[in-house]
Parts: sequence; C-alpha cells; structure tokens
Amino acid sequence: MSKQAKLVCELVADFNSNNLLTQIRNNNRSKSDIDKTYKYPDHFTSELIETKNFKMELLKWKNSHNPYVVLQLHGGGYVGAFKTQYRMFAGLYSELGKGASVLSIDYRVAPENPYPAALNDALYAYDWLLNHGYSENHIILAGDSAGGGLAMALCHYLTDRDRILPAGIVAMSPWTDLTASGSSYTENFEIDPLFGNTNESLIYNSVYPGNHDLTDPYISPLFGDFTGFPPMLIQVGSNEMLLSDSVLVAEKAKSQGVKVRLSIYENMFHVFQMGMTLMPESKKAWVEVSKFLEQMMVL
Repeated sequence: MSKQAKLVCELVADFNSNNLLTQIRNNNRSKSDIDKTYKYPDHFTSELIETKNFKMELLKWKNSHNPYVVLQLHGGGYVGAFKTQYRMFAGLYSELGKGASVLSIDYRVAPENPYPAALNDALYAYDWLLNHGYSENHIILAGDSAGGGLAMALCHYLTDRDRILPAGIVAMSPWTDLTASGSSYTENFEIDPLFGNTNESLIYNSVYPGNHDLTDPYISPLFGDFTGFPPMLIQVGSNEMLLSDSVLVAEKAKSQGVKVRLSIYENMFHVFQMGMTLMPESKKAWVEVSKFLEQMMVL
C-alpha cells in the first residue's frame, strides 16, 4: 500500500459508517441538498433537474457530440446523500468517456424512504434518459458501494420486464449481498478500516430493506439471474468485508455468460477510488475505468 493510500485509509477509518448509523439512531441526521458551492471546470455545463421525488444533475462537456451518457448511482449504504465527491467522479467519468454526458441522481434514501424508493428513482432516471434522446445502448451505469448494487438491481428489474439493458456497468466495491453471507465478512473483519471490528456498522444494520426479504434480487443483486446482463467492470479492495459481494457476483455472472472483469486491488479498502489522483492505486483503477468505457463506446 502506498503512503498516499495509507493516509486516505486513515481518513476513511476516522470517518466510518458508525458515525452515520449513530446519527440515524439518534434521529439527528438531515439529508442536505446537492452542494451548490462546487464549481465544475469551465469546459463543462451542468443542469440541476428537479423531479417530483428527487433531484438529478446532468453534466455535459461543452461542444461534445458524444452520444453516450453515464448514469451515476452514488454510494452511502442507501442512507447517505449525494456528496461533492460524486461531482468529481462525474467529471472524471465524462473526461475518461471522451466527452460523454453524466447524469448523477440524488435518489431518496432510508430510513425516511426505504426500499423500493432508491430502485424506483434509478428507474425513473433511466427512463428520463430514454425520453431525452439517449438510447439504451448508449447508457452506462456506474455506481460505488450501494450504488453499484443498485445498478445491478436496476438491470434485474429491467430484465424481468423484458426491457433493453444498458451498454455496461461500472461497479466499485458493490454492495450486492445484504445478508452478509460471504466469507470475507469474517475473514476481513479485523482489517477493513470502514466496516471492520464492529457488528454495529451499516452492513449489519441496514434500514433500507425494511421488512422485505434480503434475498430479493432487487435488494441483494447477488441472488438474481444475470443472464443477458451487459459487460461489467467490478473493482474491489482485498481488505474489504464486502470483497465476497464482488467475487460471488463475478463468478455467478460469468457462469451465466456475462462478460465480467473483476479486479481485486491488493490491500485496498472500500471505494478506494475516492483517492482520485492522490494515490497510485486509485489512479490505476481510474485508468481501468477509462479502458472499459472506451471498449463500451463505439464512437
């Protein structure tokens, strides 16, 4: 692990999921709007779109004729709101996608809005793109943590209704198994800086499913049928308790004929890609994302 990665890892460990869970239990958490103080570089234009239930932000590269769009589904355990870091992610997706547009959605979260609110909002955003000139084969889903799981859940939903799926999926440390059945939940318990060494983290105390079956593929995509899914890039750190969520999905999807690239980054932690260009490991991950987007986009 690089020195830069160690620093970011320490920051992650300091701001762990227990803080958010405590806020929820104490009923003192407020869901803030998308940060309006962030300013994109001048070569971008951004538009805030207000729907009945949530807000979206459409990022476009000025003078770009790229027909592709990345639908970004943020992480946060289905309880955390859209944060500024995802605007930075959006800029990177657009840059690495050679001027592709990026639609980031601030979907509704639990406990105020449990399942199926997030899935319904993701579906609304997908349909919004179709109604605004984008075609399914020009849409690429991208999500980290809960957002990565939500991307797969959306594809399960579309498949069950015989609808056309998007062109591809980028999933960073996806949360795909809310039953926490994978071996990494115990094997990495003591080394995961975000979720480890406690049974009080969000991964064991999710308020998103409510009383619904945790094995429902719309909640835990691992338990669904991946036949017909588009190509997937799955990135995960070897030190994550959620490592199994990625490995098991990759194995299952491959066995069902899906093209999957699973990249396990040694000694990395949950959504280490947040290090952006600050650490060599996250740089390498974003280069891999760039290559995947290039393969998905026929320009």
